[in-house]
Amino acid sequence: MTPHALPRRAWTWFLAALLLTSPLAHSQAVCSSDAQAAPKLLFERFINADCESCWSDAATAVAPPGALALDWIVPGSQGEEAALAGAASRDALLRLSALQRDRPHAQSSEKTKVHGWPGASLRVAHGPALGGYVGASIALSLPANQAPNAPLQAWLVLVETLPAGFEGSPVPRNLVRNVFQPTWNMRDALSIKEHLSFKEIRPLNIPEGAKSERLRVFGWVQDATGRVAIAAESICPSEQTE
Repeated sequence: MTPHALPRRAWTWFLAALLLTSPLAHSQAVCSSDAQAAPKLLFERFINADCESCWSDAATAVAPPGALALDWIVPGSQGEEAALAGAASRDALLRLSALQRDRPHAQSSEKTKVHGWPGASLRVAHGPALGGYVGASIALSLPANQAPNAPLQAWLVLVETLPAGFEGSPVPRNLVRNVFQPTWNMRDALSIKEHLSFKEIRPLNIPEGAKSERLRVFGWVQDATGRVAIAAESICPSEQTE
């Protein structure tokens, strides 16, 4: 059976595995959250794509130390004519809905506590870009006696890390470029001795204009009430040695 004849789900796994295990991936180390401190706060900035000056606003909120900071560009009323339309994503609307917040007229920010999950670990990772995609993964491991009674919502977010000063931005930014949101139920868990694990591997499309060398992945897991239990971010070897 050729790859094109594979069922869609199998083809997705095939492509993601290729992105994470190809010779190119071996020649360029996979970036992961291994050995990184777990974030204790999600800090999210939202900019309406209609607001051209918001990106360079000197009053832009600064991320607290140790926070997992994300920047979302929300589609505006001007559609494709909006000043920041090229970076806008409908995923930003989904995130605002999850936070039960309205679309900002200009810009806004949200802080969400990461409560921590004793005994559990979350790992996110990604390989190098290949064919316009990045192979990314998110995996949760927890003691079997902490099996969730209700579905868990995971967020795997592809971001482009931009330095302060980029296009006039007064702060460093992690611009959201793609999002994958798996829902995990107990039937999805893999039992390994006294532990349970949930894992997703997916190819994430790299939008036009994004630079592959600036890409990273963030991830977190929340319960049905929106309470964030655990979070992680990938760091590349080159960043660890700087």
